[in-house]
Amino acid sequence: MKKILVPTDFSDHAYYALKVAAEIARKNDGEIFLLHMLELPHEGSDALGSGKDIPEIMLFKNKAIQRLDDLMDDEVLDGLKVSELVQFELAFDGIVKISKKNDIDLVVMGSHGASGYKEMFIGSNAEKVVRNSEVPVLIIKKDYETFNVDHFVFASDFTPEAKSSFNKVVQFANEFNAHLHLLMVNTPSSFKPTHIARANMAEFVGQFTINNYSTHIYNDVNVESGVLNFTKEINADLIGMSTHGRKGLSHFFNGSISEDLVNHAHHPIVTFKI
Repeated sequence: MKKILVPTDFSDHAYYALKVAAEIARKNDGEIFLLHMLELPHEGSDALGSGKDIPEIMLFKNKAIQRLDDLMDDEVLDGLKVSELVQFELAFDGIVKISKKNDIDLVVMGSHGASGYKEMFIGSNAEKVVRNSEVPVLIIKKDYETFNVDHFVFASDFTPEAKSSFNKVVQFANEFNAHLHLLMVNTPSSFKPTHIARANMAEFVGQFTINNYSTHIYNDVNVESGVLNFTKEINADLIGMSTHGRKGLSHFFNGSISEDLVNHAHHPIVTFKI
């Protein structure tokens, strides 16, 4: 996690994400890319392309640069290598492009939790970033004095398809020296006998080298409730899950489960693309 992208709309929750990103960067001798997206009307983009200076656009740009400069002077970034970026683009498109252009290892962004994404990430933008980012996305819900991850819950169906992103999950857990709780949720509509679930998980885990982990099978009415209830039961620090990119969520996280967890969980969420 050497290169960390932090999109900001200058809200409190974006600042909470920046604090966490700074802590991760400091522990890993990393750098931060601080990004503000200016979403312009279509005609504004056309004007920029033709090279014309529109006073309103330049005003917004200069104000954004000033606020980024002020944020760069914040003590939370002391001693870190930080690059500031202002992009005229839709938030989702800009974040994905900047990530690829700069070989970003981790995106850290803020969310209001149960009330859903507001301010910078409105509507489908957040879902698109989480689902389509090629790199892990860490979503922060509140302010932390110190961001510790001692217990990390990763929920999956542990099918062969999930193996493609699991190395990143293990790496993330090892970076924090966290105990990795591998969770399979049994539901009435997708039930596996315990001996079969255990065998599936053992076969899956046996293909990876994990420093510190345990496996769990949890019964609940649906996957979302199972993940949330188990996380609360063990007082975990972080929830992880895999996403399926443009094809939608994996079989395990079908429909809106991923978005519901992001919105309803009080814990931070990290996602990994399959």
